[in-house]
Amino acid sequence: MIIDLPSTTTSHVNAKLVELRASGGAVALGRVLTLVIATEDDEQLEAAIEAANEASREHPSRVIVVAKGSRTAAPRIDGQIRVGGDAGASEVIVMRLYGALATQGQSAVVPLLLPDAPIVAWWPGTGPKSPAEDPIGELAQRRITDSAAERSPVKALTTRSKSYVEGDTDLAWTRLTHWRAQLVSALDLPPYEAVTGATVTGEADSPSTELLAGWLAEYLKVPVKRSKSSTAQGIISVTLDRLSGPIELHRPDGRVGTLTQPGQPTRRIALQRRTNKDCLIEELRRLDPDEVYEASLHGLAKLAAGSTAKATAKAAVKTPAKAAKKAAKP
Repeated sequence: MIIDLPSTTTSHVNAKLVELRASGGAVALGRVLTLVIATEDDEQLEAAIEAANEASREHPSRVIVVAKGSRTAAPRIDGQIRVGGDAGASEVIVMRLYGALATQGQSAVVPLLLPDAPIVAWWPGTGPKSPAEDPIGELAQRRITDSAAERSPVKALTTRSKSYVEGDTDLAWTRLTHWRAQLVSALDLPPYEAVTGATVTGEADSPSTELLAGWLAEYLKVPVKRSKSSTAQGIISVTLDRLSGPIELHRPDGRVGTLTQPGQPTRRIALQRRTNKDCLIEELRRLDPDEVYEASLHGLAKLAAGSTAKATAKAAVKTPAKAAKKAAKP
């Protein structure tokens, strides 16, 4: 059931929710959290609500969607309540803000928050550079962005890594769960040798590829090469170098990966690209800080430092040669 409330107020929306609960029990109690979704794009809005509805079957919640309307319009709030089949196991409240109210998302959200329930903020599209300093982010214990949805994904990820605060996370990181699990499992098999180096290959502007390389650099403490490809999307392959031979996990088609390593049979592994729904469900399972994600962000700096060091070394080799050539001229 979808109920439209044009030119409304937060008080009216709350009153309507109480009325629905009293009249037909259409809105169930027992919510475990409030999920606040901040978006500007209508198409993106519906996709985000669909993902939240699916996630609510595991995490019953109140979903509050803050959408920005035209800033040149007269100030008003158009509300909408979705319950029943249109809201999964949640109650969905859509608040579209117009005019001067378009930048007042926090004020529209606060009166609708569930009492004594944790708050999670999610930006399915373009998000703030510093989620913890965003007005909506300030309300939340957990803040979820998606660097892959940005115009410059890797740049957005790097910017947020510099302003990281406990509780921040990114769906580009959640998409790596299966990759990380397979690589860890491969290292648990004989011959139990130390990794001496690694190469991560993926799309040039793939934040997940960057994070995977950062994770390996941080935890293996070995040089990690980030190889860029223009022939496929996302992560393509990971190679872990060892004395007896490399461990290789290769996924050229975005669906099925092949794992090869010395002394073990070749295995085909399901590595389908994860949907936002799956990633959101996983993120909502925890509200504590993700220390591994934080460490992987530190690993990004190591990758950058490694590239700088390599460039400096090349320059150091070329400079004496140029000087010697110049000195040899008459």
